[in-house]
Amino acid sequence: MNVLFLSPGYPDEMAGYVRGLAQVGARIFAVGDHPKESLPAETRAALTAYVQVPGIMDEGAVIDRVLGEIAQHRVTIDRVESLWEPLMLLAARLREILGVPGMSVEQTVPFRDKEVMKQVLDRAGLRTPRHRRCRSKDEIWAAAEHAGFPLIVKPIDGAGSADTHRVDAPEDLDAVIDQVRHLPQVSVEEFIDGEEFTFDTICGGGRVHHHNMCWYRPRPLIARQLEWIDSQTIALRDLDDPFIAEGRKLGFAVLEALGFETGFTHMEWFRKPDGEAVFGEIAARPPGARTSDIINYCADFDCYAGWAEAACFGSLSQPRERRWNAAMIFKRARGQGRIQSVQGLDGWLHRYGEHVVKLDLLPVGAKRRNWKQTLISDGHVMLRHPDLQTTVTMCNDFGTDVTMYAG
Repeated sequence: MNVLFLSPGYPDEMAGYVRGLAQVGARIFAVGDHPKESLPAETRAALTAYVQVPGIMDEGAVIDRVLGEIAQHRVTIDRVESLWEPLMLLAARLREILGVPGMSVEQTVPFRDKEVMKQVLDRAGLRTPRHRRCRSKDEIWAAAEHAGFPLIVKPIDGAGSADTHRVDAPEDLDAVIDQVRHLPQVSVEEFIDGEEFTFDTICGGGRVHHHNMCWYRPRPLIARQLEWIDSQTIALRDLDDPFIAEGRKLGFAVLEALGFETGFTHMEWFRKPDGEAVFGEIAARPPGARTSDIINYCADFDCYAGWAEAACFGSLSQPRERRWNAAMIFKRARGQGRIQSVQGLDGWLHRYGEHVVKLDLLPVGAKRRNWKQTLISDGHVMLRHPDLQTTVTMCNDFGTDVTMYAG
């Protein structure tokens, strides 16, 4: 099985998926714009060949280079894979040119264009926020009248809540329009008031082989706006809980409506106070910000190799058992500059250390990260416990009792 893999060096999680492909026996031919020596040693060792291009976003140049390399070395490619959202359409175009299985351009567009995505689901009778595509100030105002306030303005093809704005009243809209002027088009949609969850799957051959649901605490949009918040993501143990039943049902229906067959998906949805599940958005990739790791800790599972097996062979043979609620808490330091101290960590670990599976905080002396430009903040902790309320308590205590100071 020869796999053409795009961008093995970015994002950081790609190293795990390259390892997974090697683990299931694939020969990996990778293309990226990072020097090969900058890739992790494990990634370099897993690659059969690597081609560095000047810019991975230059689709025409990348396609020409890939086709030239294939012709020169007489390699037959069986799969083309990319798990970084901006490269999904490039991967689809390469599949069509090479005649290999996987998502076509037509199948990929609804996973990249949020308006096309919601239109497909609207036709399937699934609940989406009221929404419109907008390319001008006048169109945004017209869409606002349609959606009502509060509303959301966000990129058509964005990811990770970047450039996403909540607008509570008409007098606030012009200021947000100024902030999104750099975007050629945006989606204006109804704001859904409720808890936010994920529905993540690994599919192969048209079947969902593994699914996962995470709970965002708080909603990512809130965490993006308030620097003092240490955001939490909890992979839930009990997927039969009635509280999330409608969201789970919605997730399977969305996959069917979009015709998704093979790969990783990451869907976000909202649970309103009355229990209604409302679709948010979906991507044909894994969740970001280290969420793949808590999916693993939740079910004693290797989703990196699991995805690789499903992508290459349409199956998933690993044993899995959901014994844990697995959580990740991102810590933001107080102040600016370099990390000066970490207070309260020893006491927190004394109480909860046996449940911690990973602790990765910036060391004293390290420069603080820009909280507006990264989801992983100034470090994180991962923990797990069979009981959800105990898990939540440990997460909350990490947020309140552990403080990083910068200066």
